[in-house]
Amino acid sequence: MAAGEGHEGGGYVLVDERGGAPNGRQLRTRARRTLDANGPRRVRLYDARASCLTYLADNGVPDHLLAVRAGHTNVTTTKKWYVKPDVADLLPAAEAGCGLAGGV
Repeated sequence: MAAGEGHEGGGYVLVDERGGAPNGRQLRTRARRTLDANGPRRVRLYDARASCLTYLADNGVPDHLLAVRAGHTNVTTTKKWYVKPDVADLLPAAEAGCGLAGGV
């Protein structure tokens, strides 16, 4: 409101003083302040990004929509860097490995 006519009003959830989307540095600074003020352990935003995209992928969101959500034009980039297997995904490989080791 203090920006008056200079307010951008882009409809973002988190905005700077003029209503625009914050840049990466501003976003990281705000996230750190919020985490420090509210007590949870500090996490990197990119770790949270990967967790969110992995959760969405594990719950059936199609790859092309994951890429859109991540802001990527290439689905391969999203899958390679952000969608991580969890422990349940790795169990079949672990069981197969135990079979190779003689059932140990």
